[in-house]
Order: sequence, then structure tokens, then C-alpha cells
Amino acid sequence: MNVNAARIAAAAGPWLDRRRFLADTVTGIGSIGLASLLSGDGLLSGGRLLAAERPVIDPSHPYASRSPHFAPKAKNVLVIFCAGAVSQLETWDYKPELIKRDGKPLAGGPAVTFQGPAGNLARPQYKFRPRGQTGKMVSDMLPHLAELTDDIAFVHSLTSKSNTHGPAENFLSTGFVADGFPSIGGWISYALGSENQNLPAFVAIPDPRGVPQASVNNWGSGFLPAEFQGTPLSAQDPIRHLSPPAGVSPQSDRAARTLLQRINARHLDRHAGDGKLAARIASYELAARMQLSVPEISDLSTEPAHLLKSYGADDESNPTKAAFARNCILARRMIESGVRFVQLFNGAYASGGELNWDGHSKLKSQYDKHAAILDQPAAALIRDLKARGLLEDTLVVWCTEFGRMPMFQKGAQGRDHNPDGFTCWMTGAGVKPGISHGVTDELGQRAVQDVHPLYDLNATILHLLGLDHERLTFEHNGVQRRLTNVEGHVIREVLA
Repeated sequence: MNVNAARIAAAAGPWLDRRRFLADTVTGIGSIGLASLLSGDGLLSGGRLLAAERPVIDPSHPYASRSPHFAPKAKNVLVIFCAGAVSQLETWDYKPELIKRDGKPLAGGPAVTFQGPAGNLARPQYKFRPRGQTGKMVSDMLPHLAELTDDIAFVHSLTSKSNTHGPAENFLSTGFVADGFPSIGGWISYALGSENQNLPAFVAIPDPRGVPQASVNNWGSGFLPAEFQGTPLSAQDPIRHLSPPAGVSPQSDRAARTLLQRINARHLDRHAGDGKLAARIASYELAARMQLSVPEISDLSTEPAHLLKSYGADDESNPTKAAFARNCILARRMIESGVRFVQLFNGAYASGGELNWDGHSKLKSQYDKHAAILDQPAAALIRDLKARGLLEDTLVVWCTEFGRMPMFQKGAQGRDHNPDGFTCWMTGAGVKPGISHGVTDELGQRAVQDVHPLYDLNATILHLLGLDHERLTFEHNGVQRRLTNVEGHVIREVLA
């Protein structure tokens, strides 16, 4: 034995003893085996044992209502998703220091941001005022929504993993930056099913101007069974392929469906236990029921004139606002009919900020236009839900994929992408009203107190529906996947 080996052996003492090593190796292998078994059964997570309570789903009735893990505060969720990354500094996050330092360079700040060289600090482009009983400072950009401040729980310290729109939308909607993962609505319909067997459990309502950057990823089912993907429809674009083709009478269509149902049932009898076949039959049967239910729920002609006016659905001077307002009414009708998860989009795909909130070059003029489309209809939707008593069981979430920088881009009048600190908010079932949680720095650039990655927002949404985000899993490629990956904590400070 050389001198160095002798020193190591002396320092290690009994740990390098051959018998001790072999004995510990046997124990270690057994521990690895036990951990593997527990993990495979979904019983090991975050260093603590969990009960595996994945939903039991009858393939022939995949949309049947299912029980949550614990008593829920909310039965339905409505997400108002503003695509393009709304600036927190023009809306909800008041920073007087940014006003004081308007036009000055940010000492020690980044020379280059996402899209190019950084310019000087820029004050909010709208005046902030105290609102409601709480005195919360909210900008004049969204005066109708600002009136609801006393009912809202703001989270000012959210962070994202991406500063690119498509991946960031993926992260917000699915918990992963990459494509191919289930959306939150897919997870929820997989876990809870639906309370209305004539409508989808999960509906996505695209903006009148187009679909968001990540498109169908926002309402896709990923590796979950396909029946749990969202159904896209809007007030102006009904579900495609729902009605029979031209030249086929309603009587012929019903007769064909009846015959198909008999053939499918006979085939299923001969192949009992074929879950995929049963699920396919169930999807056809839901489509048949939707032929009656969707036209009825999409027919807004039965809404009174005063309600259409309150939403701005009769605004002939702004057709896009009127179309978005009709989408908001449709969202309310979906919630009213028991649709479990409704995803309402405001803003479309990347377009230099013309069709969404991506205000890089001329933020003020573009935000004037986008705010006029969002504000009155969205505020009327929340008021309408409250007036009908629906807000007692419905969680409303306003969100965007990331925030904006406190400086303008060099040579422009807009702000670059900022995933390090931004605002989303909630109101309705289970939410503590009139509070602000989390803090960004004095310029609104970075979350510095009670920092919450978007995993936490999704964990909180699931919690209010009675779902433990660590127990809601699905095995994919040998891995127990979940919406929050291996992260996420419920934001308990915003819970009532």
C-alpha cells in the first residue's frame, strides 16, 4: 500500500472495510429496489409517501363526472388568456420609482434583451389610480376591470421558463416548454369529467383575430387519451364537421347514426374490454348529442338587448370588440351549462403586436386598441357570472405568458420580453378577494418576494378544484407525469 492509499484508509476508518462494504451494498440494492417499486406505483413524491389516486375511467363513459381528491371550492374554471405577454407595468403592477427614473439608463442593466439593444427606462404609458375599498393602484388602461379590484387576488411575482411566446404559452398551459404535453384543461377533464354529458368537458374559445402562438398545444391532450383534449369553438366559428354535409337531410342523418350505433354496439360485444373502441364510440355519441346542444348554446339571439350592450356585443364601431364580447357571452353560457374548463383567448399569434399584446415597437397605440377589445367584455363577463350566482362555484383566472421589461427597446416605443416577474390574477370560488401577493423589484423587472414559477399557479387552480397536483398523474413512457412536473406549490396566501 502506498502512502496516499494508507492515508485514505486511515481517514475512512471502517467505511473501506471489505465486509462492511459488502453488507452495505446488499442493503443499498434493496433500498434502490424498494424506491423503484414505490415510484412505479406513484407512492413516492417529494420525499413523502402519497396515495395513488389516479381517476378510474370507464372507457365507454369517459366524460362521466368523477370525484376529486378532496372537497373542492370550485366546480368550474374560466381562464381569460391574453396572448402576446401583457405588460404588468401598464396594467396591474404600480412602480412609482419607474416614473421617477423615466428616460434614464438602467445602471448595471442588460445591454441587450431578447430582441436587441436595450434603451432607457420608460414610465408606464397610462396613469395609475387607487381603486375600490382597498385603494389598489391600477392603471387607466382597463377602467372596467379596474372597478373589480376589490374582488381580485393579484399575484405579482410569477416567473416563466421561457421568453419566447410559443414555448412560454406551452409552459403556462401545459407545465412544459416543449410540445407534446397535456394542457391544464386536458388534465382537469381527465381527472373530473363533466357535469354535462351533452357538451365537452373542456372548451377553448379562440380570439376573433386568430389562434394563439402555440395554437392547439394550449388545449391539446398530449399523451392523455384523445377524448380529453379541448374542443375549439367560438361565437363566430361553430364546431367544424358537426352538421351533416349539404344534401343530407336530418332524417337521413339520424337514420345513419342509429345504424352506426347498432353496428358499433354489436362490434363492441364481440370485442369486450377494448377500451379504445369503447372510447371511440363514446366520442361519436357525444358528437351526436352536440348536434343538438351546441347550436342551442351558441345561439345568442335569445340574450336580451341590455345584456348585449353591457358586454359591448352591439358595438358596431369596433367589430373585433363585439366579436370578443360574443365569445365572452358564449363562455358564460358554457359555464352555466356545466362545462368544466373554459379557455377564453384574447389576442392571436405573433404579428408585430397588431393582433396580440406583443408591444415591442409602438406599445401605447397598440395597447389602446387591444384594451378596448378586452376591457368591457371581460369585466361584463365577471359581473354577469357574479349576478347569476355562478361565481360562487367558478374560478376565474386572468393570465398571460410573461411580462415586459421596464426599459423601452433602443430606438422603439415598446418593451421587450421579461419572464422574470409578471402578474396574473384570480377571482371567484375559493379566492380571497382584494389582496395583492408577491412583489417585484422597484422597477418591476424581477420577482423578489414570494416568487412563484407558473407551476404554482397551476397547482393552485388544481387545488381549488379539489385536486392534489402531486397525486394527479399519468404514466407515459415509464414516467409518472403530472402537470407541475416535479415542482409546484399551492399559493395558499390567495385562498379564502
